[in-house]
Amino acid sequence: MNFCVECGKETENIIDGQCIDCFLNGRKLISLPHHVDVNVCTNCGDIGAGEHWETKGLNDAISDAAFNVLDHIKEAKILEKEAYILEQEPYTFVVKVDAKIDVKGCITEDSATTIIRLKNTVCKRCSRQLGNYYEAILQIRGSKDVPNKTVTEARRKVENLVDAQSVTNRRLFITKTEDVQGGIDIYLSSISMGKAASKELADTYCAETKEASKLVGLNEEGLEMYRVTYLVRLPDFQAGDVVQFEGRYFKLIRLSSNGAKVIDIMNHRERSIKRSDVPSLKVFAKSGGLRDAVVVNKGKGEVQILEPSNYSTLDLKIPEGAEIGETVKVVDIDDILYYVP
Repeated sequence: MNFCVECGKETENIIDGQCIDCFLNGRKLISLPHHVDVNVCTNCGDIGAGEHWETKGLNDAISDAAFNVLDHIKEAKILEKEAYILEQEPYTFVVKVDAKIDVKGCITEDSATTIIRLKNTVCKRCSRQLGNYYEAILQIRGSKDVPNKTVTEARRKVENLVDAQSVTNRRLFITKTEDVQGGIDIYLSSISMGKAASKELADTYCAETKEASKLVGLNEEGLEMYRVTYLVRLPDFQAGDVVQFEGRYFKLIRLSSNGAKVIDIMNHRERSIKRSDVPSLKVFAKSGGLRDAVVVNKGKGEVQILEPSNYSTLDLKIPEGAEIGETVKVVDIDDILYYVP
């Protein structure tokens, strides 16, 4: 059995010759520095320093700043901690941290206080963005037959892609977007982001892509810095259009990196078209230009409609299992109306 050199009590739990009560008597278990500076980006409001910046609420940022520098004696293990924040003056806060502590099996409490000072600055991402920094230009182009909404949709896909990836990589951002003749130019902070966005659009629209690079100088590490231009040329046809291929007429169902999926207007059979053959597709009728015909009667394998131009009744073949509403889309091919699935 050991004994305490301070009070003489016999005990098994001895720390530096003292019993736990004597060891804890008047001893500070936790400590904080006099003050802590916290950087706040004046442009985006994020908190951090160097390469590490986070989006968080002000109270969370102040509490975390205190917790991150909280120190304790080697014999102590902090079980719980809580911060109490008092605004002393603008940009300056007094923070008291209360902690529940385990010291060799004895549960006790202690507190410490510090001053958190908010320092306005600009994070590296915003500094680059405000300085029009970019490494890649994504040029999205379409012919006069490509609807503006398709170009806008492509732009939104790029914005969503950048937003998703920038959550884990702050270096990724859109510097600016410019409307140009025939499309838009999107300036991106990263070559890899430009490549990923180009591939995304190529896969979605089966678009033609090209790239070209240019040496523009040296980066911060003294390495050669290139800017890469990615050209994405959207095809004239989009999902829903009626197209011609190999002498037949098809409704274009979807485009992908592998090619196109279509359905034959005449026999309603689905077919796949290889990526290499997609450029051979010719637009016969845009989806927005297809006519609506009023349905008069429905039968197995056919539907009776009112011919849109003269309101005469006409029977059209339909695919098995087709869901028919009050109207159907039709297309005129060589003066004959066909149901468009």
